[in-house]
Amino acid sequence: MAQGQPIFILPEGTNRSVGRDAQRNNILAGKVLAETVRTTLGPKGMDKMLVDGLGDIVVTNDGVTILKEMDIEHPAAKMLVEVAKTQEDEVGDGTTTAVIIAGELLKKSENLLDSDIHPTIIAMGYRKAAEKAQEILDEIAIEDVDSETLLKVAMTAMTGKGTEAAREPLAKLIVEAVEAVKEDDGAVDIDNIKIEKKDGAVVEESNLVEGVIVDKERVHPGMPSEINDAKIALINTPLEVKETEMDAEITITDPAQMQAFIEQEEKMVKDMVNKIVDAGANVLFAQKGIDDLAQHYLSKAGVLAVRRVKKSDNEKLSRATGASVITNLDDLTAEDLGQAGIVEERKISGEEMIFVEECSGAKSVTLFVRGSTKHIVDEIVRAIEDAIGVVAATVEDDKVVAGGGAPEIAMAKKLKDYAESISGREQLAVNAFAEALEIVPKTLAENAGLDSIDSLVDLRAAQEDSFYMGLDVFTGEVADMKDAGVIEPKRVKKQAIQSASEAAEMILRIDDVIASTKGPEDMGMDPSAMGGMPPMM
Repeated sequence: MAQGQPIFILPEGTNRSVGRDAQRNNILAGKVLAETVRTTLGPKGMDKMLVDGLGDIVVTNDGVTILKEMDIEHPAAKMLVEVAKTQEDEVGDGTTTAVIIAGELLKKSENLLDSDIHPTIIAMGYRKAAEKAQEILDEIAIEDVDSETLLKVAMTAMTGKGTEAAREPLAKLIVEAVEAVKEDDGAVDIDNIKIEKKDGAVVEESNLVEGVIVDKERVHPGMPSEINDAKIALINTPLEVKETEMDAEITITDPAQMQAFIEQEEKMVKDMVNKIVDAGANVLFAQKGIDDLAQHYLSKAGVLAVRRVKKSDNEKLSRATGASVITNLDDLTAEDLGQAGIVEERKISGEEMIFVEECSGAKSVTLFVRGSTKHIVDEIVRAIEDAIGVVAATVEDDKVVAGGGAPEIAMAKKLKDYAESISGREQLAVNAFAEALEIVPKTLAENAGLDSIDSLVDLRAAQEDSFYMGLDVFTGEVADMKDAGVIEPKRVKKQAIQSASEAAEMILRIDDVIASTKGPEDMGMDPSAMGGMPPMM
């Protein structure tokens, strides 16, 4: 046998980094990603402008939106994007916090790795610290949440997100919306709060509709544009003559037969309309199409009809009005109809919209958000979605913590005490975890143009007296965050620490990255067959 013959296990063109190189690359990717969103944290955080390949612009300081819009290639960085997405799905806010804590945990681990501490020991220390941090959060949490606290939670979530001018009225609308859809057992399904947006007005003109707004218009101009004491039918079947499922030919030998054929089709359509009118409905929302002839008959009967309504809108209408969604018109009865005080078509910014209002006991409501331009209204909607998430989490958990970096300083302080009770090298990892948590108040101070070291020292000293002492970025002083009304749900902090520590642990345990450089074209595949959008520029 020939000596020195290389043996290829991996295909040609595969990139591989092993050991410390792999760890360094992954840690660097996490740090860079955290630095990218770090400047957006807090009331004085800055915005990012993101431009995609088509020239579409997004201006935001919402962490998860920035990370979703960026075309991130590095696998470790993608794992941190997942942290932000999980935070968004679970709570709705705290996405930037979760990512910067994960980035700082990776940064601190680098020093420990340089001191020859094994990655698994660091990961175990981080896990112990994360569990202890959850216990500390329970100790410092404020219980018995009232409506005033919910307002403060909503206003804290919207601070620094383009809604500054109208955050009080918006917070009231958000709390009302969450209270309206709250179930008897205290659970809140935020899908029952619909957000409809239209530019062309100031944000103060936003309002809460106890019902549903449907971004559609009447199908026929002869229909009434306003109906009081509405009886609403919801159908997901088309109001048109069905084509036969099998191919069939009909031979007509006499013009009278042709006329009879046309008349029969008309009769079928008229019978469909009659079933709706006979049930007592004067408003119809159809998920599918409505035939021109059916539109004519509905108009003559004085029924306001809307076609091609989204399935999600039909479900919200059902919850708001009490109507049942009907598949077969033969089954439609008066009991299946929903009730609303008024159904009206209104022209908003040059477009018609259907307002279904005054629904008694509505379990689905609509926040109608206004803003002067498209980009502004989009950012306001993102802020409102975050605020709805945190208010819903607060209602369900009935526990909040102070904001302004107060819980992070309290956890860091107690974790350092806890670290002394741990023997072995894990103690160093717990200490590193405690120091990593201080990145939140440190970043708040830096983004507000304050000296971060002075702010941290003042915070640590103030926490000797109270867990609620945090950083007031507007005055630059340490203040009682509970009295200042800076309140966040406990779940935001809990989820951020949990997600960040788990992601950091997972990245730390990787010592070998094998990346194929072959694209779908090299593998003989059609890239379009893989679905999805092309990568952004």
